[in-house]
Amino acid sequence: MDSRFEREELLIGQEQLTRLANARILLFGVGGVGGYTAECLARAGIGHLTIVDGDKVDITNINRQILALDSTIGRYKAEVCKERILDINPEAEVIIKNIFYLPDLADEFNFYAYDYIADCIDTVTAKVDIISRAKKAGTPVISAMGAAGKLDPSRFTVTDISKTSYCPLAKVMRHELRNAGINHLKVVYSPESPVPPAKGRRPGTVSFVPAAAGITLAGAIINDLLESK
Repeated sequence: MDSRFEREELLIGQEQLTRLANARILLFGVGGVGGYTAECLARAGIGHLTIVDGDKVDITNINRQILALDSTIGRYKAEVCKERILDINPEAEVIIKNIFYLPDLADEFNFYAYDYIADCIDTVTAKVDIISRAKKAGTPVISAMGAAGKLDPSRFTVTDISKTSYCPLAKVMRHELRNAGINHLKVVYSPESPVPPAKGRRPGTVSFVPAAAGITLAGAIINDLLESK
């Protein structure tokens, strides 16, 4: 056993650790939420990660994104994420795609080939398409709802989208998913009412809120994998 995972083996056992090492995860988006999701999946010993993100690190990301450092500004987030994962676990297999996912790019992905799919992007059309294709493939999927405008990291929880409230993104997603014939979806969301942005400004964010959402999302994936037969 790789001693870097020794403490985890004490918690879950060697068989479950091997299960995580063999798991294949497809992660869309490694920004504020997804970056922390990738971090926790890697540190939990997930052995195969496909990272999809066409964005580059910007200085405005530094306040809340784990991949954003002065030294990474201007670099593709997916490439920075791969380097970080391999620095955590050199035995991991990491595939990256420096693209913004859109429905017309779906043929680049085999949604049947993964044990879990994580949606951590912001674009509603892309989110709905990813979720629809995951559902069709029978692959478990979890989706991150809004983290902007919120201040209480303790409010994030895992629930069905039908039970969400006070989240503008979740409200839009409920409507769009119903139109796509999907009534149930595992999500990470906070019922905290968001602070409205100043007129003409984008919603504000703070360091610990996207982190809490990303960690919660990774925890849901890991626990589902451990419980699966």
